[in-house]
Amino acid sequence: MIKKYRYIVCILFLGMLYFPAKSQFITISGTVYDISARNPIEAVTVRSTSGRGTVTDSSGRYSLTVRVKDSIWFSLLNKNTMKYAVDTIGDPSNFDISIHLKAVELPPVTVRTKDYRLDSIQNRKDYQKYFDFKKPGIKLSTDNTYSPGGTTVGLDLDELINMFRFRRNRNLQFLQNRLVQQEQDRYINYRFSKLLVRKITKLQSPEIDTFMRKCKPDYELLQQFNDLELGYYIEQHFKEYRYLKIKESIRKRDE
Repeated sequence: MIKKYRYIVCILFLGMLYFPAKSQFITISGTVYDISARNPIEAVTVRSTSGRGTVTDSSGRYSLTVRVKDSIWFSLLNKNTMKYAVDTIGDPSNFDISIHLKAVELPPVTVRTKDYRLDSIQNRKDYQKYFDFKKPGIKLSTDNTYSPGGTTVGLDLDELINMFRFRRNRNLQFLQNRLVQQEQDRYINYRFSKLLVRKITKLQSPEIDTFMRKCKPDYELLQQFNDLELGYYIEQHFKEYRYLKIKESIRKRDE
């Protein structure tokens, strides 16, 4: 009996040590926006007075576990915000702030292979319900409960109701199309990059911008290319571009 009490006392003692230590930390998360409070900003540094830190992702989101007695602040382009005492933050899971800069004034962020893929995965997670949206229709219910005499036995009632929520379906379809288009545009800009085109063609601005607008491959075609085939594609289109340019200059000269 004495051994049993000793065991219980030890467990309680360890629990008293564990829970206070655990309660000393808290996770702060949210989104960083520009001055308009509408456009999220990526690559913003988030710091705490205890030395912990992180950066915002492509959706402007961040998450940082800090001490309760810490303060946190945000930094971008060597400009720091005020420090926010953690124990005064009302909703730690949704601590959004705005930085006094416009997103259009920020320099472009260089995207590398690993970062691009991670950002795409995170974007799919953040907007999963929109990416997974399917136009509702008549479907069988996964609930196997039988209701004698029921006229809709075996039908998914939620799906049936959603069929007539036309505005909801239209908005979800629009958002899904927009997100998919943005994802495809980022993929095209990542692979058909100005750095790669300049390396192959030696073109400089503003001529390289004109060439890229005329010769940009669409998403379906680009997916079929490996890196070698994409380089060949750019090379062949550049030859055609130079030929047409010479032809146009001759025509103007003859006029």
